[in-house]
Amino acid sequence: MTTMAESQGAGGFDRALTRNAAVSLKRLLCGFGLAALFGVPLGIVCGAWPRVNAFVAPVSVFGRSVPISALVPLMMAWFGLGETEKFMFIFIACVMFIVFDAARAVATVPERHVQTALTLGATRLQVLFKVLVPLALPEIFGSLRLLFGLGFGYIILAEIVAADGGLGYLIATSERIGPKTHIYPLLIVITLIAYGIDRLLWVAEHWLFPYREA
Repeated sequence: MTTMAESQGAGGFDRALTRNAAVSLKRLLCGFGLAALFGVPLGIVCGAWPRVNAFVAPVSVFGRSVPISALVPLMMAWFGLGETEKFMFIFIACVMFIVFDAARAVATVPERHVQTALTLGATRLQVLFKVLVPLALPEIFGSLRLLFGLGFGYIILAEIVAADGGLGYLIATSERIGPKTHIYPLLIVITLIAYGIDRLLWVAEHWLFPYREA
């Protein structure tokens, strides 16, 4: 996407940096968003129904044990070198962690809340949607915030190995054909972006769940 000819001058490098940062964030948002849409509901079901959890737990353990670096060539073999490979890499790298954390958040809701709701005549579905899910959501969101930061590192890794565009691609290209001095500002920018995203999610977490602090 961005050639090194564009990035030779300071202005060209700045434009390349902005463009490729947007590419990396798009890949991360698509892959992680898909993982959250799939993993959070499955994790909630696992936390609420132990029988479902007994079936999913071994798969979750296996998925969380696969080395991240080993997933890159596997995704390349399965999905080629296009955007789908980047999305699926983030999805598979994160989804089982999301399932595990969501299940744990639901399972650790104090039993007294469930018993109180049942005593008042609530059905099992009402307990799920009006007790378990609201009480577990703050912890689930906090887990997603941490995993999103890890996912940002994962997409950089995938782009360093094989990608056309993205911050990882800029690092790999600078390392191979120069100028290598561009690697240092790239690392600083990556760190600042990751920190900025974490702070935004922290603010969103406290705005959405002010009762968590109480």
